[in-house]
Amino acid sequence: MPQTDKQICIPPELPELLKQFTKAAIRTQPSDLIQWAADYFGAMSRGEIPPVRERSERIPLSNWAELTPELLKILHSRVAGRLIIHADELAQMWKVLSLPTDLFNSVMNVGRFTEEIEWLKFLALACSSLGVITPNFKTSEIMTIAKTLKIVCEVLSSEHDGGPPRIPFSTFQFLYTYIAEVDGEISASHVSRMLNYIEQEVIGPDGLIKVNDFTQNPRVRLE
Repeated sequence: MPQTDKQICIPPELPELLKQFTKAAIRTQPSDLIQWAADYFGAMSRGEIPPVRERSERIPLSNWAELTPELLKILHSRVAGRLIIHADELAQMWKVLSLPTDLFNSVMNVGRFTEEIEWLKFLALACSSLGVITPNFKTSEIMTIAKTLKIVCEVLSSEHDGGPPRIPFSTFQFLYTYIAEVDGEISASHVSRMLNYIEQEVIGPDGLIKVNDFTQNPRVRLE
């Protein structure tokens, strides 16, 4: 008699994979589980860090997560090097991480973004909003420009040698100029003087600026 039932072979790594996925889902508490699962396994397949919230970053009772540099790193990795991202796509990424919609809308309003968003500008304003409670914030009320740029550098930096975070000076120049413009209390001439000094006296031959270059140098006064 021919055999009709074939034995099902379970991949040996499947139980542990599903176990880790379940733990990650419980820890992260995503608002859209299906989309989050797609992002989770997509990141795993690409060898990237999946969007899993650490224990210290669990979502509060309001079901909204607090924006952190670690979550901004996840957002930056999903933007995947693009300079421009569509507002709907970014809003979905934001939602998957259970970040508050009113904060997203506030960043959009402060930056006067429309359908096409310059990612670095959005990232800079998001970094300036870390710790904000009320949605209608102004950059100068949240955090100093130096602290904002420090966080942006940490998010953007790809250094893994234990050294201080660093980014190209051209990127720093773009970000500093934009944040100062949004802040509205720093003159263009001051920004120009600081950038000229940093470029001529601080930046090395590699063209990179380290966090220490503008946070610990007494001659660099960004505000």
